[in-house]
Amino acid sequence: MKILSDPQLKKIARLAIKEDLGKLGDITSNTVLTKRDRAQFHFVSREKGILCGINIAKIVYELLDEKIKFTSCKKDGDSIKKNEVLAKVEGPAISLLTGERTALNFLTHLSGIATSTSMMVKLISHTHTKILCTRKTTPGLRNIEKYAVKVGGGINHRIGLYDAILIKDNHIAIAESVSNALKKVKKLKNKIKIEIEVDNLKQFKEALKFNPDVIMLDNFKINDLKKAVKLGQKKIILEASGKIDYSNVEKIAATGVNFISSGWITHSSKSLDIGLDLIKK
Repeated sequence: MKILSDPQLKKIARLAIKEDLGKLGDITSNTVLTKRDRAQFHFVSREKGILCGINIAKIVYELLDEKIKFTSCKKDGDSIKKNEVLAKVEGPAISLLTGERTALNFLTHLSGIATSTSMMVKLISHTHTKILCTRKTTPGLRNIEKYAVKVGGGINHRIGLYDAILIKDNHIAIAESVSNALKKVKKLKNKIKIEIEVDNLKQFKEALKFNPDVIMLDNFKINDLKKAVKLGQKKIILEASGKIDYSNVEKIAATGVNFISSGWITHSSKSLDIGLDLIKK
């Protein structure tokens, strides 16, 4: 699993810190505390899940104050239990409290995505179907959210509009048919992945004639998914999509599709509950 580089993480962390500090900084901590005050805190899990974001949490503190010592007790991808110590931080109290919410926001959000993805993957582990994420991500955070999906055992779909062709319903509507849209992309000389989204079996049969790399079956009913799998005869990669979460992922995987893409794991995952606890000496 590829870990995001420090420059990528630092860029995201700097923006988050700047957003929180504004022009005046942490006026509460700077008023209540003094530069001489020191403290030690533990990042502690309040519930079980899959940890993700420990590296960017560390970078938040490195950017804020080089005097802070950040010690990781767990790593991204670790399965964590309730009340486990995930990391320890110590140093100037003002800096520690200034970075608290930013570090926790990354940790809780990314761990939530990794945990939800892991749960989806486990629900269908008895099948050959794999879980994909989508481009339904938080603006500016796509790279780290897709990283969290990988940490949870999922697979990244295309990263953006530039790395694969995905013909969707609006493309088809403007092109006036599935055939018209596929004829145009089939003229491309460069070998780029071609996928098309279809809404019904009629469109599916039309797309099948052009042999694209992947056909996405959007909001298909279970019986129609089974029919599409039978028609595809394992000659083409099939991807189910549309309002897929814990409640229906098993039934959809059981139809025999190759992939299930779910926007839910990035746009609707619940943040994992993690806190920062003061260690009194």
